[in-house]
Amino acid sequence: MDIGGQDSKIIRIDNQGSVVNFVMNDKCAAGTGRFLEMMARALELDIDNMVRTGLAWKSDLTISSMCTVFAESEVVSLIADNRSIADIVHGLNKSIASRITSMISRAGGQAPYMMTGGVARNTGVVRELEIKLGERLIISEIPELCGALGAALSALELMEV
Repeated sequence: MDIGGQDSKIIRIDNQGSVVNFVMNDKCAAGTGRFLEMMARALELDIDNMVRTGLAWKSDLTISSMCTVFAESEVVSLIADNRSIADIVHGLNKSIASRITSMISRAGGQAPYMMTGGVARNTGVVRELEIKLGERLIISEIPELCGALGAALSALELMEV
């Protein structure tokens, strides 16, 4: 799975590394880094504080809207109801994990799972994905650069031909 700033992708590969299936969310920001940035702004947090805050949740909330506009409205309502910011962030993390696991299911994905993209640095989202998938995720030390590194390796292979 690759969850970047603008889109989310599920790429299912076989044992030889060939693409078997590909599912992409590119119609809206739901489940992307941009979605998290918008929610952080609604919560008056920066992304790093949002990640840390979400790990201290106490009450399990559900954010039902994945549309950025509706989710922001839901977050504002939860704030008005004096719900904990940590609980709200946890609800957002669960919401993203639900969306991504649905995409994985559509792609016929199965373990092992690797996560790339900047959202792989969000430990709250990673934890919720691992819970939903029942598996630990493989994550590079530099997940936000995996796509660029793959493109560079492909270019290098073409130059060596």
